[in-house]
Amino acid sequence: MAQLVNQFGNDNIRPTSKNDRTMGFFSTFALWLAANVVITSVLTGMFFVPDLPWSTAIWVIIIGSAIGAIPLALTGRIGTRTGLSTMVMTRAAFGQRGAILPSIVNTVVLIGWSWIQAYLAGLSLNYAVSFATGYSNIPLFVILTQFLVVGITIYGHRKVEGLEKIVSIGMLLLSTVVFFQLFTRYEIGSLITIQVAQNPEISAIIAFDIVVATAFSWMSSVCDFNRYAKSETKAMAGTYLGYILASLIAMGLGATVSGFSILAGMEQTYDPTLLLAQYGFGFVAAVVVFLSVVSTNVMALYSASMSFMNVFSKVSFWKPVAAIGVITILGALLQEALMASFFDFILLIATLFIPIFAIVLVDFFIIKKGNYDADDIVEDTKGLYRYQNGINISAYIAYVLGAAFAYVFTYVAPLSIGSSILTFFVSGIIYWAAMKLSNQIPEQPDLTKKEVS
Repeated sequence: MAQLVNQFGNDNIRPTSKNDRTMGFFSTFALWLAANVVITSVLTGMFFVPDLPWSTAIWVIIIGSAIGAIPLALTGRIGTRTGLSTMVMTRAAFGQRGAILPSIVNTVVLIGWSWIQAYLAGLSLNYAVSFATGYSNIPLFVILTQFLVVGITIYGHRKVEGLEKIVSIGMLLLSTVVFFQLFTRYEIGSLITIQVAQNPEISAIIAFDIVVATAFSWMSSVCDFNRYAKSETKAMAGTYLGYILASLIAMGLGATVSGFSILAGMEQTYDPTLLLAQYGFGFVAAVVVFLSVVSTNVMALYSASMSFMNVFSKVSFWKPVAAIGVITILGALLQEALMASFFDFILLIATLFIPIFAIVLVDFFIIKKGNYDADDIVEDTKGLYRYQNGINISAYIAYVLGAAFAYVFTYVAPLSIGSSILTFFVSGIIYWAAMKLSNQIPEQPDLTKKEVS
């Protein structure tokens, strides 16, 4: 047993050293491409059509992803510069003890995200096995999926990086073949002129809000991986371009398949594999979709474990991976209840996380002028980030008000223009004003702002 444990990853919350930085532009690009060409993104695109015209859905996906990926890439830059994981980095804005709340919220949300994706991966694996052998057992394949996720994650970030490169290539190849077959077999003009639903539940603005919120949902994990990047500029470019391309491929594929399936009179389903199967891509799609979800859930489990370690920093990496892995296995068996709340879950993420990272970005780039003392964030020897007994009251005020704003204008009185972007700016402005008024801006060390290279 001891020999097996010694082979597990020993990832920790210490700033990543230059010797441990293994990710160049391609590695970063591949990681964020593989992470987001995933079945939940395909599912999102499927829900946009026929509520929206196909061409409108595509433009919403492009513009929403391009805007949402900006703060995602900026947050990742903080991780590359400091070498810190995401939740550890939030100590600088929320305080040494104050960062416990974001860590707990992140762990819980990532577990929920893993539940949804594990179920969808189980569906795809079940289809592939059933196609090949005739055997069907969705709960079993959901459990096996998460066991595989735990088995990969427990070996640390290097295994994660290797997996993402393989999956990203596979997803690019599959999506190219699928798009080619669809657009050569069917008339694209009929897709463009498809009849829109008479009583649509999703408007273009709401769809835009969902696309932006999806990008924002990755901000809680981005530093966990970009801390291993060699260059800030290349990491930002890889994150930004990888995410946008992934969203366009995945959500665009979902919108396209949904549109053509409606034109062909096919039964609508939340399992994209079944629709792709009717176009002749069932088995291959099931296998690749399964691998893509595994790669995304590996990242989710890794980040959930790193968030846990921000609270309990002395725990060995493999222990939270194993414990949280068991929880995700059990929760994924909720099945239909998960899918019934899919969009509500995405909007909940926006409510909980957008204020946090608006505060973090304002704190780093505006208030702290791009300077964080990474060692003191971890060790708290200089007291630069203690604030009021370890909690930055200004950050908590901004978070509570920002989350309340998001909740009211998402659930109580939904805005016709959506609330994600407004929540981001409102939270950031409140935090900036609170810090100025309370005079709680700590003195920063004279750190040289050099790009990691």
